[in-house]
Amino acid sequence: MSRYVYDFTEGSMEDKDLLGGKGANLAEMTNLGIPVPPGFTITTEACRAYLADGAVPESLEAEIDDHVAALEKAMGRSLGDAVDPLLVSVRSGAKFSMPGMMETVLNIGLNDDSVEGLAFQTGNPRFAWDSYRRLVQMFGKTVLALDGEHFEGAMDRIKEARGVTADVDLDAGDLRELTRRFQAIIEADSGAPFPQDPREQLREAVVAVFRSWNADRAVLYRRRERIPTDLGTAVNVQAMAFGNRGSTSGSGVAFTRDPATGQQGVYGDYLPNAQGEDVVAGIRNTLSLHELEELDKTSYDELLAIMDRLEKHYRDMCDIEFTIEDGRLWMLQTRVGKRTAAAAFRIAVDLLDDGTISEEEALQRVTGDQLAQLMFPHFETTGERALLATGMSASPGAAVGRAVFDSETAVRRAEAGEAVILIRRETNPDDLHGMVAATGILTSRGGKTSHAAVVARGMGRTCVCGAEALDVDTKTRCFTTPNGTKIFEGDVISIDGSTGEIFAGEVPVTASPVVQYFEGEIEPDEDHPLVSAVHRIMTIADARRRMRVRANADTAEDAARARRFGAEGIGLCRTEHMFLGERREHVEHLILAETDEARHAVFEELLPLQRADFVELFRAMEGLPVTIRLLDPPLHEFLPDLTDLSVKVALAKATGHEIDKDTQLLVAVQQHHEQNPMLGLRGVRLGIAIPGLFEMQAQAILEAAAIITEQGGSAHPEIMVPLVGAVEELRNIKEEIAEAAHEARLKHSVHLDHLVGTMIELPRAALTAGEIAQAADFFSFGTNDLTQTTWGFSRDDVESSFFSQYLDAGILGVSPFETIDRDGVGRLVRIGTDEGRRTKPNLKVGVCGEHGGDPESVHFFEERGLDYVSCSPFRVPVARLEAARARLEREDATA
Repeated sequence: MSRYVYDFTEGSMEDKDLLGGKGANLAEMTNLGIPVPPGFTITTEACRAYLADGAVPESLEAEIDDHVAALEKAMGRSLGDAVDPLLVSVRSGAKFSMPGMMETVLNIGLNDDSVEGLAFQTGNPRFAWDSYRRLVQMFGKTVLALDGEHFEGAMDRIKEARGVTADVDLDAGDLRELTRRFQAIIEADSGAPFPQDPREQLREAVVAVFRSWNADRAVLYRRRERIPTDLGTAVNVQAMAFGNRGSTSGSGVAFTRDPATGQQGVYGDYLPNAQGEDVVAGIRNTLSLHELEELDKTSYDELLAIMDRLEKHYRDMCDIEFTIEDGRLWMLQTRVGKRTAAAAFRIAVDLLDDGTISEEEALQRVTGDQLAQLMFPHFETTGERALLATGMSASPGAAVGRAVFDSETAVRRAEAGEAVILIRRETNPDDLHGMVAATGILTSRGGKTSHAAVVARGMGRTCVCGAEALDVDTKTRCFTTPNGTKIFEGDVISIDGSTGEIFAGEVPVTASPVVQYFEGEIEPDEDHPLVSAVHRIMTIADARRRMRVRANADTAEDAARARRFGAEGIGLCRTEHMFLGERREHVEHLILAETDEARHAVFEELLPLQRADFVELFRAMEGLPVTIRLLDPPLHEFLPDLTDLSVKVALAKATGHEIDKDTQLLVAVQQHHEQNPMLGLRGVRLGIAIPGLFEMQAQAILEAAAIITEQGGSAHPEIMVPLVGAVEELRNIKEEIAEAAHEARLKHSVHLDHLVGTMIELPRAALTAGEIAQAADFFSFGTNDLTQTTWGFSRDDVESSFFSQYLDAGILGVSPFETIDRDGVGRLVRIGTDEGRRTKPNLKVGVCGEHGGDPESVHFFEERGLDYVSCSPFRVPVARLEAARARLEREDATA
């Protein structure tokens, strides 16, 4: 028979799969001798069994009863005892921290009788009734899923009637009355009274935690963070420690380092006479930990000693929840803390420098997604800015958008293409979908450890919290500043998550210092600690990675920037981009040409233009390989629109102003018109259909390489034939390229080394890669088109039509155009690579689709043993970092 319940003394930090992150860490602290209220954990296996069968496992209730009995013995109190009751909390705790999971339920064990016993035992009726009203409110909102606004409304009405603004100003009689009102709400809204049996309270809370695994907000968060859906959550049942017993009690959250910047120091929030949920919910603005030192130095000193011990034990920044009960410190939770991208890099380097972690571990403490966040722009500091207020810098970055005051509006306007700032008094887990949609988050309550701040940091969203000077009115959809300025829904505001400043209107942005570092404009020195940390990590990454990183660049300017960003060559130069603008007319001439002489006349015009392009490209990438894809336009992109041209010709005929060229062009457009141009006359097919076109391009490439060689430089051209589906196509074009190479050598009398390969972007190409490799020097997977042709999706169409429904329904966890589809497209990559190398063991294989800059996809390409990835210049640093992390991950997996 499976075992489903473990005491805190029985686990360790290594048991996260079974006990969840929270339970594993509670067990670890218990076994370290740190003061933790005793309790037990119901495993993730129990949750999975419940989700599979729709009922709790048959043996679970008996196990829970046994552990409750042991807890009662340890505490010297009984659950539900009318004289001296044991009270417990129930918390969810999956392997990964998930803001979308069920909120905590505190004070289980109280009922109409035991609340009187608690009041008598503590000599504090206010505390007893405050604890009871919290249980009833949490049970109704969290366990029974009733509308939380009903409880908030009752609280607001009683405070207004008593003439107070904070819940701490309500006395015992007020809280007794509030509890009765809350019980009435539960009976009215659920059809049943609040349960008086503590065992029933506990059972229902445990089942609610299990159910919350599939709550909409939990599913949304898992999908966003790519957390597996089959993990399940654990449940932690723990004896209560009370922070709401008076002025010598309180609750707080602390970090061993600043989660926003990574700087060492004492960071956190403390709220006197409060339970932990008050701190996280942000319903009252908190004190700093330095103020706790003034209130209770003994507890403060003990807390700092425990924090130092935990950071050294976990070898990372820790996030800690604690409660002080009548001057006694209790630790309720610890975990490796969520942090901003900037903090991640600084903390990793700091821990590396003090010998806590190795270089390999430092690489694993940061991600390519975090590096990408650091490359986003910041607000300019010069010029006039209309400062509205200043809050707490909860999650850095610069965000500009239209003010919205609820999550549904945020989602709707974001889906319409608008950037929005979600503004709330405080956020709660129900706001998660709005926070995902928003560019930035602004709250008037809460601190750096509030729900808004923690979730925003985890998602990389800019966030300002605790802007208490703002009067946020979600009903009228506006906020008011102290000087009377009103910002209404739809108004543009700018928020700075690094300074906490909130501005009216759109504030101009400037390049991030990390981008300036990659551009060579900033040196990594003590004046730029973040830049220095990024430089250190990137140096380690470049020394550790196996895969090379190239860039997709079509111009010398893009190539030069890519090289500054660390690109080791060009993996894709799209020559069709060189025919836009004024050169489009040459393509029209080529299509209108009816004889070989007319076509060659166009080639003579294009050859010097193309040659000059390639000279500049080779010069920018001196000594590095440059992969140039021969012309691959869907032909319609270079021709006038059929309808527009037909109307133009018809009107000209009707008015007697017919132009021969337009009429001739219309005939050509009609001749080349295709129902599905993306699967029509393009790529290698165009090169075969228009003899001499690819030969002209190859001649331009190779003559450019010869010119660079004559000038004492070094050019390494790799000519890529697009859309090949059969080896015969590649052989046909390769013969033309050989002719061009021969002519270039004769003309310039220099030795030229070049490669001829193909882009694998059709399923047939991947499946017949063994044959194609006979004629190819290299393969480059064009994963953008390979994804389209494998799925039968047109990216431009599906992403704006039904893709969102696929993602919402869970049919797709992530867009296959964003991250490689391992099972389908990825399998074709594996087959193409393996069969190609079976024919030609030294075959160079790379990727030139934008998947080459996606962190998760880079790990897949490392697993498959590809030689390089290529991506846009801006993503090159991300790919460099992830290539190193992928290699370490692969080595760990095979160790």
